[in-house]
Amino acid sequence: MKTVTVIKTSHRINSNSSYMADKFIEGLKINNNKINIIDLKNIKLNFCKGCLACQTTKRCIQNDSMNSLLDEISNSDILVFSSPVYYYTVPGQLKTFLDRLNPLYGKDNKFREIYLLASAGDDNISAVNTLIEELKSFALCFDHLNFTKYIFAGGITEPNLIKNNIDILNECFQLGKSIE
Repeated sequence: MKTVTVIKTSHRINSNSSYMADKFIEGLKINNNKINIIDLKNIKLNFCKGCLACQTTKRCIQNDSMNSLLDEISNSDILVFSSPVYYYTVPGQLKTFLDRLNPLYGKDNKFREIYLLASAGDDNISAVNTLIEELKSFALCFDHLNFTKYIFAGGITEPNLIKNNIDILNECFQLGKSIE
């Protein structure tokens, strides 16, 4: 049994990447994994101020939702990001979230793996490359953290369109189910 934190980054109602995450979570439940869900559209998340006070205190000086999430994230075995691709790169809300994880830098975190569930309007696999590289770069900042797996759903241009892609949804479910 693993502790898995799923971070939904889309602010769109009926988000395709969030629906992918929901299918992944269904699979996680099969093996009684502990599941934490963070939906960025439902939290207050300010931009990082770059003051680096968190390097000493292991907490942020800002009074938003982030400090209450840090222990949950630090104690997770796996971090799963569900995200749309914006302009062939990282959506701003995901980048802000990653920046705000700076208090965990240099801390003995439990997480070892990162997974990505991504959707994009472009159906070419290269559409997700920059997002993958961003998460790989983030992983390099932490001991023993690896970008492990991703699922890409391309050609998804409208809300809820992913519901028609049974193969991708099954792949998300199976990936979640494979975690024990």
